[in-house]
Amino acid sequence: MNIFRLAGDMTHLVSVLVLLLKIHTIKSCAGISLKTQELYALVFVTRYLDIVTDFISLYNTVMKLIFLGSSFSIVWYIRRHKIVRRSYDKDQDTFRHYFLVLPCLVLAILINHKFTFKEIMWTFSLYLEAVAILPQLVLLQRTRNIDNLTGQYVFLLGAYRALYILNWIYRHYTEPHYVHWITWIAGIVQTLLYADFFYYYFQSWKNNVKLQLPA
Repeated sequence: MNIFRLAGDMTHLVSVLVLLLKIHTIKSCAGISLKTQELYALVFVTRYLDIVTDFISLYNTVMKLIFLGSSFSIVWYIRRHKIVRRSYDKDQDTFRHYFLVLPCLVLAILINHKFTFKEIMWTFSLYLEAVAILPQLVLLQRTRNIDNLTGQYVFLLGAYRALYILNWIYRHYTEPHYVHWITWIAGIVQTLLYADFFYYYFQSWKNNVKLQLPA
C-alpha cells in the first residue's frame, strides 16, 4: 500500500458514494447509464472470485464487498425502484454494451498471465473495466444535460484510474521486478477514454459554467 493506491481506492469509493447519494436522496438516475452500471457489476463479480477462497487483508475484503454490494444496488435502483426507474432515459441509453463483453472475454483467453479460470476472469475484468465507461460517456454526449453529481461521479471515476497509474509508476521504481503489462495497458486505455471528458470538466470549472459535452 502507498499513498497513490490509497488515494485511488478512496476516490473510487467516493465516486460510488456520490452516485448512490444522487439516486437515494434525489430519487433520480437521470444521466446515468444502466449499461455502464451493469458492466461494472460484471467487472466486480469476475474480479473478486477470490473473495471466498483467499484472504489478503480486512481492508481488501471490505473494499471488495463494498464495490460488489454498491454495484448491484445501483443496478437494482435503476431497474426496480418504483420511483428511480421512471427517470431512467432508456431511449438515449442505447449503447450495445453486450458487444463489449465477448471481445474482452476472447482477449482475456488469448492474452493473460496464466491460463487458469480465475486468472482469465481477472484479466477479463481488467479489459472490460477499461471500456465499461463508454455507454456512460455516449449517454452524456447525447443528453448534453449533465447535473453536478453526475459530472462529479464520472470525474472521480476517471481520477481513480489516473491515481492508480501513479501507483503503478511508484511501485515500478520502488519494488524489484514489478511489471504488469496487461494491467498497465488496460489502465492507460481506460484513462485515455476520459481525456475528452476531463477537458470539458475543467473548462466548465474554470469558467464557472454548466458542464456540457459536444454532441
